[in-house]
Amino acid sequence: MAKSLFNRGGNGAVEMSFVDHLEALRWHIMRSLVAILVGAIVVFIYMDFFFGQVVMGPANKDFITYRALCSFSHMIGMGDALCLADINLKLISTEMSSQFMMSFTIAFVGGLVIAFPYVFWEFWRFVKPALTDKEIRKTGGMIFWVSLLFFSGVAFGYFLLAPYTVNFFAAYTLSPMIQNTFTISDYIDNIVSLVLGTGLVFQLPLVVYFLAKIGLVTAEFLRTYRKFAVVVILVIAAVITPPDVLSQLIVTIPLWLLYEISISIAARVNREDPMIDKKPAEWS
Repeated sequence: MAKSLFNRGGNGAVEMSFVDHLEALRWHIMRSLVAILVGAIVVFIYMDFFFGQVVMGPANKDFITYRALCSFSHMIGMGDALCLADINLKLISTEMSSQFMMSFTIAFVGGLVIAFPYVFWEFWRFVKPALTDKEIRKTGGMIFWVSLLFFSGVAFGYFLLAPYTVNFFAAYTLSPMIQNTFTISDYIDNIVSLVLGTGLVFQLPLVVYFLAKIGLVTAEFLRTYRKFAVVVILVIAAVITPPDVLSQLIVTIPLWLLYEISISIAARVNREDPMIDKKPAEWS
């Protein structure tokens, strides 16, 4: 019989003490760490491929994104305008153990990405007993949607943001007298931040869904502040992309669409529960 901390579903589930609750959480975390470790071992075994082809991919002029943009440039009659001649990126290792430690970082991050659906499934198993039957029905397919949004964000960060970021900062200089030479740890830290960061940012629609469910966010609120959100998105796009309109549009459009999807989700939640708009006032 399933155990529940609050037994909100009224389905006869056995209530757990606080200590039992922590014990259950500990085992969920342990199984998640094992899954990440298994993924990390796989990445470590094939480190030559993951480092040379995956991690260093955005630093290679033959990267799929650069080739796709070059083909698109030819298709629309712009010639080689969007083709990349070369990437002036030079990496160094300044510490004796840095390359060795970077291999563990790559393995861990790779393992986390590979095991993400299972890790979230463990988290969902921990939370699910505390939900009512109605809430469980309304959140059906949660693991699928969270995983889909995460991998979509990871792909967006890796195939779009990472190449533009690498290309821009490798070419940017204050003076021809200054030569850009980056450490391998700095390069990997930036790639990891972009990839995992966008994976989390793409969870925005689901975050808005839960905030709307508890009345902290409404569709009207999101519509009111839409213009400020667009400005923030444009600023983010301008910072992380090279200074050209096409690059900024490539970043801006998906983020703006996520915001609009979030508005639609909040509006649907508000229609299902009209009293949500009044909840913040009642709580205060």
